[in-house]
Amino acid sequence: MSRKDLDKSKRQFCKIEKTEMLTNDRILEAYHNLLTNKIIKKNIELEKILTLKNTRSLSGIVVISVLTKSYDCPGQCIYCPTEKNVPKSYFSNEPAVMRAITCHYDPYLQTISRLRALNAVGHITDKVNIRIIGGTWSYYPRSYQTWFIKRIFAAANKISEGQSVKGRTLEQLQLTNETAKHRIVEISVETRQDYINKSEIRRLRWLGVTKVELGVQSIYDSVLNFNHRGNNDIDTVEATKLLKDAGFKVSYQMMLNLPNSNQNLDITMFKTMFSDSRYQPDHLKIYPMALVKESGAYSLYLKNLYKPHTKEELIELLIKIKKYIPYYCRIERVIRDIPADSIVEGGAKVSNLRQAVEIEMTKNSQKCHCIRCREVKSKYAKSTKWQIFRENYDSSDGKEIFLSIESLDRSQLYSLLRLRIPSQYFSKQKHYIPILNESAIIREIHTYGPQVAVGQQNINAAQHQGFGKMLVNEAEKIAKNEFKLSKIAVIAGVGVRKFFQSQKYVLKDTYMVKKLL
Repeated sequence: MSRKDLDKSKRQFCKIEKTEMLTNDRILEAYHNLLTNKIIKKNIELEKILTLKNTRSLSGIVVISVLTKSYDCPGQCIYCPTEKNVPKSYFSNEPAVMRAITCHYDPYLQTISRLRALNAVGHITDKVNIRIIGGTWSYYPRSYQTWFIKRIFAAANKISEGQSVKGRTLEQLQLTNETAKHRIVEISVETRQDYINKSEIRRLRWLGVTKVELGVQSIYDSVLNFNHRGNNDIDTVEATKLLKDAGFKVSYQMMLNLPNSNQNLDITMFKTMFSDSRYQPDHLKIYPMALVKESGAYSLYLKNLYKPHTKEELIELLIKIKKYIPYYCRIERVIRDIPADSIVEGGAKVSNLRQAVEIEMTKNSQKCHCIRCREVKSKYAKSTKWQIFRENYDSSDGKEIFLSIESLDRSQLYSLLRLRIPSQYFSKQKHYIPILNESAIIREIHTYGPQVAVGQQNINAAQHQGFGKMLVNEAEKIAKNEFKLSKIAVIAGVGVRKFFQSQKYVLKDTYMVKKLL
């Protein structure tokens, strides 16, 4: 059965029964009720057809964005919009912001409402990626940060709203989440690189954060200074090193078409980011600058001192940039989710810019090697042929080993693992996090494709096929045999701890640790 067959059946049924057309979410709800009452058997193909917006879980997890309240920002960036009662750089008419306002910025209500909405349209929500957005996370009061994270865990643990954090420590909530229905496998925050230091990193680990998005925007001080960014390139370099040595996944938010930059400079910037070992982010968000009236850059535009790129110019620029993206990096986004009505002029008005770039590249037989463009999605089959690939590269005075399971021609990626040998190993210094001293670090492990519920299997999905265990075993061998290390640690999300416990890892100081005998 296909979606077309289903629609035909629905029309025939409604004509015979003389009833209104049935929506897929109503049918899906009935399906789950019948399944719960053991009246019918599970039908994975039917679930796929009934699931709306199934791309939301084709990366193996579901992403839930939770917005912080409006708070002062330490930055004065001229490209950044400011709207009353909305976090800096966001607009009240953005989808995530509208949901947050409806929930009064309560992290519990935001998380619960998204989980319910995703479930209602058929998505499995066993593995959840929490993305905390809004302003500079590290600038918020610590008491607010703790309350915010606790409320998210309480929602994922299905604790009633009134009792969500009452009498419960963060550690208790995290422990409960290890076996909860909605396991939080990743928490990411947005912050400024000049707020990253050893103390902040220890706190992020205590909160359960595993990924940090840095608002880099540019690696050129001349551009940063002109735009009143308030930090410089050396802050990016130092923050990247500290985060990687602690095992965090590092994402750069980069801006194209900034005032005092140009196309050639932007292209050179991305080329440098992946040839200079001081940078090399794991993930990228490329945001062409959206010119809005609420930003300082608008006055430059009115004086004819700034001109935003057209759609055609942005497509051309992004295609040139994609040539420099290596196999180990994932381009998460190429456009901000700002409604076109809020943008004065330029190609940033085009919401489907990624699709437009892909179409143009396909026309010219060009391919992007980034992780997102190669994710298997729903193309995996039991008969799929694959092999393990390995890529070594120097990074922030340490060494990265990128392991992946892919199709033979590398066009489809099924699973990956990032192994780091930290800079302290090569400098012969003690690690600033004692548990990571003389240890290799697994910074990320991820299997792509449709999400498969915990404890279940689907022969036509890459998850739960043993790929993760295979890559972990390979990483352990590399750490032990090639670098003579006696220990390996994982910056595991709370919801993934049980998997590593099954592989004989033990929780120590927020990391999952294993001795290599």
